[in-house]
Amino acid sequence: MALDSARIGVVTFPGTLDDRDAARAVRLAGGEPVSLWHGDADLQGVDAVVLPGGFSYGDYLRAGAISRFAPMMDILVDAAKGGLPVLGICNGFQVLTEAHLLPGSMIKNDHLHFVCRDQQLRVENAETAWTRDYTAGQTITVPLKNQDGQYVADERTLDELEAEGRVAFRYLGGNPNGSRRDIAGVTNAAGNVVGLMPHPEHAVEKGFGPDSDDGARAGVDGLGFFTSILSSLVHA
Repeated sequence: MALDSARIGVVTFPGTLDDRDAARAVRLAGGEPVSLWHGDADLQGVDAVVLPGGFSYGDYLRAGAISRFAPMMDILVDAAKGGLPVLGICNGFQVLTEAHLLPGSMIKNDHLHFVCRDQQLRVENAETAWTRDYTAGQTITVPLKNQDGQYVADERTLDELEAEGRVAFRYLGGNPNGSRRDIAGVTNAAGNVVGLMPHPEHAVEKGFGPDSDDGARAGVDGLGFFTSILSSLVHA
């Protein structure tokens, strides 16, 4: 597959906020973003899918709980189990846990307040379809913005995630929401499904990202997610 022929679907639910940001990130990485509507049951032949951030269905019941039953999710769950790469960002991560594509659950931040800040992360697993352009142990900085960002799971599940190397990212510089074991993102066993709370799509273009050593708002650490999936598809 040629790099510029990779088609990455971006799903929009009612209340999604960051679909255009995710589509722009795909475009900047060199791929072709494809808009997918929650009410459709057609993946349009895409090579991978991003579930972006926002407040799908107003976060009624629980964050991501209603989106899990959207027609798009019915086919996406089967496709992901068949190997389709899927990235869930913030609300998208919540949807993935509700759909049982990833273990655990997301609850209110332990301080019960919305948090918005640039967040340091340590890359724990650089072997997934969405992280191969990073290195294990690398520190990256991407924006974080959430209210239901506390990742929880029972101790047995947490132990299994640790033992199997399925913790994808961990918070550095302080835990912003009380997530168990400072977990910021996880992957499934196959490495094709990844979810995380911080927003890499907001750190892909100089002038609009976090502050970095290159200057104010110059951070582009999030671009690696989108170049990673393109590399994964090209070399598949």
